[in-house]
Amino acid sequence: MNYYFRSMSKKAEDYSKKGLRTSYVSTVIGISLVLFMIGLVLGGVFGLRSFEKQAKESLQGDIFFKSELNDADIKQVEQQLKSWSEFSEVYFVSPERAIQEFGGEGQDEKEMLTIFNGENPLPATIGFRPKEEFATKSGMEKIKKKLLAKFNSEIDEVNYDKSSVEKINLGFKQFAFLFLSVAFLLVIIAIAMINNTIRLSLYSKRFTVKTMQLVGATSGYIRKPFITQAIIQGVVSAFIGLALLLTVFFGLNNLFETVEISYTIPSFLLLVASLIIIGVFITVISTLFALNKYLRMKLDDLY
Repeated sequence: MNYYFRSMSKKAEDYSKKGLRTSYVSTVIGISLVLFMIGLVLGGVFGLRSFEKQAKESLQGDIFFKSELNDADIKQVEQQLKSWSEFSEVYFVSPERAIQEFGGEGQDEKEMLTIFNGENPLPATIGFRPKEEFATKSGMEKIKKKLLAKFNSEIDEVNYDKSSVEKINLGFKQFAFLFLSVAFLLVIIAIAMINNTIRLSLYSKRFTVKTMQLVGATSGYIRKPFITQAIIQGVVSAFIGLALLLTVFFGLNNLFETVEISYTIPSFLLLVASLIIIGVFITVISTLFALNKYLRMKLDDLY
């Protein structure tokens, strides 16, 4: 008979441990999926920022020189401009390259020259791309004024597409506002889901919490193991969510040739740190709220 009771007791203990492990794993998986969703939002924000920089620095301006300047003189100006902090790129455009760009891709240079009676009417110029902070209407105007002031006797005209500058800046502002609004709603939903997952996990342990309290354990003593577990859950879930995130990014980069998702090392480290901090913060706060609720409840209210 004693053997029977010991056997039943061991089975009950094993079943309880198995249930706790299952509950722990399901909680971690649930939090990981939510953090994965938050990671997608954060990754989108960082990616949008990188894409905005690339788009702004792809804007192009052209510097036209007075007819008496030869290629050597223009290349000297090019070397000086390369040291300017306003430009991300400065390059010399020869008349031959200019006629090719004028004709477009697939056009032969000789065919283009026949249109102009065998003579190339396009002069040598300097092309430039501004740095992100100068890729605005006021920034491009400052560059133009500085160029004309510095090289007044050499430069004939500074030209750039004003409409493209305005469209890129306005377009990104509108898209960023829409994206951040959607992202904010998703994050709120994600936080609510993590909070609900933690509360359901602690619900199964409410009698353990109350028993510890009834035998004289202080609130701080009761909270300590649960807070430690919440921190571990947050960190583990963050890394699982990050692994899922990197898998998705890697898959997109290989699936679509036109899609290239890349981050700088500081951006990637910021993404990792953000997921860990968010994961730990939400799990700890949710655990504290749920624990305090059960610590305040009477024993009869637990049923």
